[in-house]
Amino acid sequence: MAKAYDHLFKLLLIGDSGVGKTCLIIRFAEDNFNNTYISTIGIDFKIRTVDIDGKKIKLQVWDTAGQERFKTITTAYYRGAMNASAGVERLLLGNKCDMEAKRKVQKEQANKLAQEHGIRFFETSAKSSMNVDEAFSSLARDILLKSGSRRSGNSNKPSSTDLKTCDKKNTNKCSLG
Repeated sequence: MAKAYDHLFKLLLIGDSGVGKTCLIIRFAEDNFNNTYISTIGIDFKIRTVDIDGKKIKLQVWDTAGQERFKTITTAYYRGAMNASAGVERLLLGNKCDMEAKRKVQKEQANKLAQEHGIRFFETSAKSSMNVDEAFSSLARDILLKSGSRRSGNSNKPSSTDLKTCDKKNTNKCSLG
């Protein structure tokens, strides 16, 4: 029987409450958007398998609550379950770019922040689907390249790599290391 996927990458989306983390994940995993805002309680995840350079990559995208009252739960999860090592792949997302009149962070500021931290930056819109697939695929490709350079030989077992992604402006929330 053929494997369902070649690699499993666990992505963690973190950021302030109300920035659209859940909407981004639902747009990516289900290609759906709902205007109704429902706060995430604790942690949830969605799965989507994508093809990157001929490899089937299963992306397990974890959604964390951005509200301060859930900080203890989400912080414990980062420490207990995720690999937050210095070499982890990161990505900065500026969501809701379709809402120019309500913009909180200028594109130039976000680009500068991403450059300072040596990470990619995408402006996204879960509502219009702008750059959502591109951002997740870019991150998956970077992880695949990095995991390929670290691995020697092939294994019949799918590989698993833990990482995180960031959305919004707070650099403290973009760095777990």
